[in-house]
Amino acid sequence: MPSMRATSPHDAEAPDWAAIAGELIQARQTVLPKRLVAPGPDAAQQQTILAAAAAAPDHRQLLPWRFIAVPPARRGALAEAFAQALLERDPAAAPEQVAQAGDKAHRAPWLMLVVVDGLCGDPRVDLHERILSAGCAVQNVLLMATALGFGSALTSGQALGSDSLRRLFALREGQHALCFISIGTALSHGGSRVRPAVADFFRMLGDDSPDA
Repeated sequence: MPSMRATSPHDAEAPDWAAIAGELIQARQTVLPKRLVAPGPDAAQQQTILAAAAAAPDHRQLLPWRFIAVPPARRGALAEAFAQALLERDPAAAPEQVAQAGDKAHRAPWLMLVVVDGLCGDPRVDLHERILSAGCAVQNVLLMATALGFGSALTSGQALGSDSLRRLFALREGQHALCFISIGTALSHGGSRVRPAVADFFRMLGDDSPDA
């Protein structure tokens, strides 16, 4: 693919970047982790996907987010953390429920936890802005995974705030587990959701409509 820096948007021979970007963005969709199977991205593809995150906006260049991969050898530990997180919330959970919670750790060939640090660097950059930067990095990751032909999903849930998960990932004070990213080959796709129309989320200042 030619470099965007090497061409002008007014150059007749330049690629139609708007069309390319629009097609990629619209192609991205959530594929449930249980439908993501091997092969996942190889080492070179993983680096390409992660490098896309570096293009996210980052006020004062704090780099307040991290991606922590969970390799196959550590999936059992994550399963135990998920099971313990459920028992922290519901000590009376049935064994089947505990097993189902643990099973989630074994889905998708490439699994990463996204962590946001609310205390590192300049305190003038608040947590909301740091989370926004992380969200941009995550979207870049999802789009690059899509461009490489992989399916992907974000998952969250109450386990992210559990003591068991925080211990497993050695999260310090001020660090927040934001979500998991699952990436792999899509075994199947669900139905595409209806995307909102621009009018559903855009208005002009001074618009006094009830939803404004």
